Amino acid sequence: MSNQGNIIYINGPVVKANNMEDFSVREMVMVGEKKLIGEVISLEKDIGTVQVYEETSGLKTNEKIIGTGSPLSLKLGPGIIGNIFDGIERPLSEIYSSGLKFIPEGIGLLSIDEKKLWHADILAKVGDVLKSDDIFATVQETSMVTHKIMVPPGIEGKVVSAADSGEYTICDTLAVLEDSLGKKHELKMEQEWPVRVPRPVKMRMPIEKLLVTGQRVIDIFFPIAKGGTAAIPGGFGTGKTITQHQLAKWSDADIIVYVGCGERGNEMTEVLEDFPKLRDPRTGNPLMDRTVLIANTSNMPVAAREASIYTGITIAEYFRDMGYSVAIMADSTSRWAEALREIAGRLEEMPAEEGYPAYLASRLAAFYERAGYVKNLNGTEGSVTIIGAVSPAGGDFSEPVTQSTKRIVGAFLALDRELAHARHFPSINWISSYSGYIPMLEDWFKENVAPDIVDLRAKMMRILQEEDKLMDIVKLVGEDVLPDEQRIILEIAKIIKSGYLQQNAYHPQDAYAPLSRQYKMLKIIDKLYDRASACIKKGIPLSKVKEETLFSDIIMMKYNISDDKPEIFDELSKRIDNHYDSLESMYKEGAANEG
Repeated sequence: MSNQGNIIYINGPVVKANNMEDFSVREMVMVGEKKLIGEVISLEKDIGTVQVYEETSGLKTNEKIIGTGSPLSLKLGPGIIGNIFDGIERPLSEIYSSGLKFIPEGIGLLSIDEKKLWHADILAKVGDVLKSDDIFATVQETSMVTHKIMVPPGIEGKVVSAADSGEYTICDTLAVLEDSLGKKHELKMEQEWPVRVPRPVKMRMPIEKLLVTGQRVIDIFFPIAKGGTAAIPGGFGTGKTITQHQLAKWSDADIIVYVGCGERGNEMTEVLEDFPKLRDPRTGNPLMDRTVLIANTSNMPVAAREASIYTGITIAEYFRDMGYSVAIMADSTSRWAEALREIAGRLEEMPAEEGYPAYLASRLAAFYERAGYVKNLNGTEGSVTIIGAVSPAGGDFSEPVTQSTKRIVGAFLALDRELAHARHFPSINWISSYSGYIPMLEDWFKENVAPDIVDLRAKMMRILQEEDKLMDIVKLVGEDVLPDEQRIILEIAKIIKSGYLQQNAYHPQDAYAPLSRQYKMLKIIDKLYDRASACIKKGIPLSKVKEETLFSDIIMMKYNISDDKPEIFDELSKRIDNHYDSLESMYKEGAANEG
């Protein structure tokens, strides 16, 4: 830490200093007398530019900038799961418990607890040859997560000493490796990794497994794959945050990393209050036992907001390397892009569209490209799925962040203001949304759900698309002018929208729908459509075909049929057959009598 620069310019989080020729780009530095945490972002001769991750009020020129010799890195080890961090991995609960209401300047780069004892089961033995990412110890971090202690990337060698299983802190040496050059490396529970550098993998694997969310409109209509990417764009009040909350609560990922990036403090408060109370639907354990929260609210320093996304993805990659399936929720990437824009403005960079920097699209792509289903260096398979919320100003999807994101992600779940105003949630517009993962997941759906599920989904989408076209006519001249063949499409589309796509996040029965129930519900709607259409083709009027009680019960089946009573689906199917059999029989007899 011998390198020192002198501050000559201060503009918010952007600081310039001279005597910086011995520093390197992306090096972490301590700024001023308070030793604020910063990062070198550019160097020109002896002038260096630093972005500071803390409030710079009170900072003066001629104060010193001290180099650390290493990039901005995270400390990774036991103590991450269940914790709440700020944008640069400082534990907020620990800061609060120390009696501080706000994060004070110069508090330093606090991280996971270095004094807490963890019971480590040591797997490594003297004489073992270990390579990068090999697992040499395990710690039961929570009731749901076994923390696998790995050899840091770039290190390999023979174990020359190993501790016995027992209680250790993350700073204690558990084993010592000797590499081929005779250099010894101490292996501890914790390791450090630079946030802007993707962790290495052995190979990227094909995407072919569904991230099961329990949300019908997503799982069946616009699926997200494990290792895939998805965007949830929507204007104010369309339900972006609650949709991400649902995915965090109910998805079958092993670990959830939730990044609140520049969101309002009251929204993050809701997350921080709700998550510790929630129970995991698969195990009944607290949901926080598999969750990491990163809270960087809109009133926190803007540079830390820009870093929070990288903090989240680095933690996600770390657990992926253990063989876990990780889902990262970024809420929202628009606030992150706004942080980029503000910093770029202070750096006096040439603005591009709507003032965003010209490198916006490449930064977004670099972030989303860190998703994937991979084979790790230690032979395990893991995945990182990125689901980013986008908050376009005024709900305008043509703005740069939404358009740049749309070109990158595999699933685009467009939230609709009109649906939200009509209290239809999730307000995912079935016409504007798409998923590029359907062809990749077709075999998985056929093996794990039903052989006809993909065709059934396509059929329901055709009904919704046809209804969308017919609604243009209805708005002009009314529904009565349509023939019964088209009016039945409108009626079935209503059932699909109200009875299937609409889902109540606060209803104990409807908040989560297993894939088996999602399929059976769709089969009931499909059967109703086929039988009703067949009757109309035989000349039976729609007024007779549409039996109000039957149609209403099918819409309400999402509330009335529980997972422990699947036989009710069979009863509903029999009711459909009985109704239309008697209707066809009655009209057949009537036609015979007339003849």
